[in-house]
Amino acid sequence: MDTVAVVAASPAATPAMPPRRVLGAYLAEARSECLRYLRAPGFMLPVTLFSTVFYLMFGVLPNHPGSDAARYMLASYTAFGVMGPGLFGFGVSLAIERDGGLLTLKRALPMPPGAYLIGKMVMAMVTATVVVILLLALGLGFGGVSLDPPHMLAMLAIGPFGVLPFCALGMFVGTLIKGQGAPVLLQLVYLPMAFLSGLWLPLSMLPKFLQQIAPAWPSYHLDQLALSAVGMRSGPLLPHVLALLAFAVVFLLLAARRLRRYG
Repeated sequence: MDTVAVVAASPAATPAMPPRRVLGAYLAEARSECLRYLRAPGFMLPVTLFSTVFYLMFGVLPNHPGSDAARYMLASYTAFGVMGPGLFGFGVSLAIERDGGLLTLKRALPMPPGAYLIGKMVMAMVTATVVVILLLALGLGFGGVSLDPPHMLAMLAIGPFGVLPFCALGMFVGTLIKGQGAPVLLQLVYLPMAFLSGLWLPLSMLPKFLQQIAPAWPSYHLDQLALSAVGMRSGPLLPHVLALLAFAVVFLLLAARRLRRYG
């Protein structure tokens, strides 16, 4: 009788969760993350409006209809805007939730171990897509930018794909620091990286050594994809896509290692 009870209680005898329930758990976590941040204006408004206001001031109001400057500004501020949801959606919230014990609670719940991170990733992808839509609406409606449908679709694709390496980077930063210090540290990453990648000024206007190290930043490669999407770049895109994927994998592995060691 005792032997039967031990076998029944062992992990090997525990039936696996059906695939349908696993998928449902992932979808439920993604939905709850999206709803949670939609109901948090303190997060959504800065992340969606920061780059939009910058583009309005420096890309729309000066208004260069039909010029390369108009398309360049749209591409650059799109890359700038896509970075934010990944860095802050992951970095700040992960740091705060680690401090408050929510991450420990999530691990104890009967849910797939990756659902928490997948949920946050979906939230960042949705938010990045909203940012791209807002910038496209401003550029096409008031910024003097003219794009055909294939180029508009290419711009929309930049949101959910381009945010992924910044999700991984934000996740890594969120494992390094306490919740209250995360926003400051992420700003110190976000703004200089945007400047050094040529998102605010063309790289040709920066010192030579800064131009040479620009490919070291993921934002540079994202900007190259955005420039191609608006028709201002004709070179191969695969190196930039692979670079972004490499950044995402490296920072994800570093973050996962720290979470395993330090929680």
